[in-house]
Amino acid sequence: MQAAALSPLAAAPKETALPDASIYTRIGVQPVINGMGTVTMLGGSLMPPEVIRAMNEAARHFIPLAELQKKVGARIAELLNVSAALVTCGAASSIAVAAAACMSRGDHKRLEAMPETSGGTPFEVIQQKSHRSGYEAQMYIQGARSVWVETPEDVARAVSPRTAMMFFLNKNDGDGRIKWQEWVALAKKHNVPSFNDAAADVPPKENLWKYVQGGFDLVAFSGGKGLMGPQASGLLLGRADLIDAARQCISPSGGVGRGMKVGKEEMMGLLAAVELFLKTDYNAVTRDLDRKVSEMTSMLSKVGGLKLSRVIPEIANAVPHLKIQWDEQSKSGVTAQKVLEKLRAGTPAIHLLSQGKGSIMVSVWLMRGAEHRVVAERLADALRTA
Repeated sequence: MQAAALSPLAAAPKETALPDASIYTRIGVQPVINGMGTVTMLGGSLMPPEVIRAMNEAARHFIPLAELQKKVGARIAELLNVSAALVTCGAASSIAVAAAACMSRGDHKRLEAMPETSGGTPFEVIQQKSHRSGYEAQMYIQGARSVWVETPEDVARAVSPRTAMMFFLNKNDGDGRIKWQEWVALAKKHNVPSFNDAAADVPPKENLWKYVQGGFDLVAFSGGKGLMGPQASGLLLGRADLIDAARQCISPSGGVGRGMKVGKEEMMGLLAAVELFLKTDYNAVTRDLDRKVSEMTSMLSKVGGLKLSRVIPEIANAVPHLKIQWDEQSKSGVTAQKVLEKLRAGTPAIHLLSQGKGSIMVSVWLMRGAEHRVVAERLADALRTA
């Protein structure tokens, strides 16, 4: 059976008509062209028809939600060849319930008392200074506190009976002094559960099991980014005992995760997304994205003074991008900030990634039809006249 391309996002025909947007425009919200990638601020990704169909079918029945959570998790764990899985309401939710699980370890008295951590509940999370994520609050609302380290020696000094978890931010692996394999080894040496926030780190599909099989006790992914599932969904993968403890921390159970409700529609939608993701031919996806990058490069090469290069980030949104660089001093008045502002002020608004002074990154991943050519035309104009 031939593997499916990532429909409808990456392999859409060049002139495919975009769907009617009146659902938004009737209340005064205008759709934009997404040149940033799978970012939450623009709605993550777009769900393929298979995912939408699964959510629609799931919405037609009542089911025991706790049973569904277990069965969906078991099916996803089977698909990914990991010990256990839990559908959450986003990667940030995965951080929160992972912290709660590592603090409570399945002890209901500890869980009921949280965020109060007296009585021997471990509450410290060891984290590299270079891995400050901006999502620490997801752990703090459980009663956790960060202990910041830089070296293996710092880790050894930081470990104590108060230690609940060791947190790793996957996209910052290149920044910290302790790489992920050593981080896992240190966690095992000190008998502390290790957690990896890999929210946007698929594709490649192998990452879904690479970090768990590499030794992390818990790994989080966004369901609404590279997996193309519901935006309000996430995956927590790893050790069965910790996944069981995390399940007790999330709705419909009580306690600190009660507000993190995962609906039956999101559970079945994410399961469908994972099944589709594993069948996707990412070589075909890459070829299609390379075509778009090449077409944009050809169109923008007519603008003088630009350095145009194809880039694939090593971690997070690891698909072909177009990087545009220029000397802001030689292009008087044409700054990256002004170019981005002009694109966002146009119709339709175009959102691209700032890479600092005289540098813009364009993700073509989620551009449909001829949107990449529209972006190239508008970029060429902005780079001449911003």
